Amino acid sequence: MATSADNESASRMVRTRLRDQILRGELPPGTRLRDRVLSAEHEVSRNSVREALRLLVSDGLVTLTVNSGAAVRVLTTEDVADIYAARRLLEFGGIRASSRASDAELAEIDVAADTGIRQRAQKRWQQTGTASLEFHAAVVALAGSERVNHFFAALAAQLRLAFAIMPDEAEFQALWVDRDRVIADLLLAGRRDAAEAELMAYLADSEAAIVDAVRGAAIARP
Repeated sequence: MATSADNESASRMVRTRLRDQILRGELPPGTRLRDRVLSAEHEVSRNSVREALRLLVSDGLVTLTVNSGAAVRVLTTEDVADIYAARRLLEFGGIRASSRASDAELAEIDVAADTGIRQRAQKRWQQTGTASLEFHAAVVALAGSERVNHFFAALAAQLRLAFAIMPDEAEFQALWVDRDRVIADLLLAGRRDAAEAELMAYLADSEAAIVDAVRGAAIARP
């Protein structure tokens, strides 16, 4: 018989898997999440799935409605503004802490920036977006806080929901990887003030593009 500890472990496993699927763009906004289907897919109890979905609600990735059940969250403009307010705090904090970063942490910055450019060259647009999110997660990781890293993991999955709203994701994703590379080069050169200025412009442009898309999608939605 499964213990409460077993059920908790199973629910956290399902939560992590679903969050990773959202992060990779495999579960777009509005996708229905049915506990019976997920229970069979992940070979866990329906109670474990329901608890995983409640955890994903707390992560800002899922909504629960009395009559409709669970679905991947559809973002509002208020959600986007909140996400970007958090991004500014976390990513600027990483840049400011970069003087204390290890060589391995800085190497992650370099690798992530290059990965985005390679994925774009292969026209793998979902993977390009994932690589860009991983780059910004590496920037946040320069602060050296596992708690902050864990929080940003949920935030990055929310960002993927924002990307999915874009009417042309290929065109949208192609814009950012060169700018990621610029930020990476500034950080690796120890030019923190310039990296912060570049990131400030980057986030402003990205937020504006996504807000416009969210508003457009809301108008088009029946």
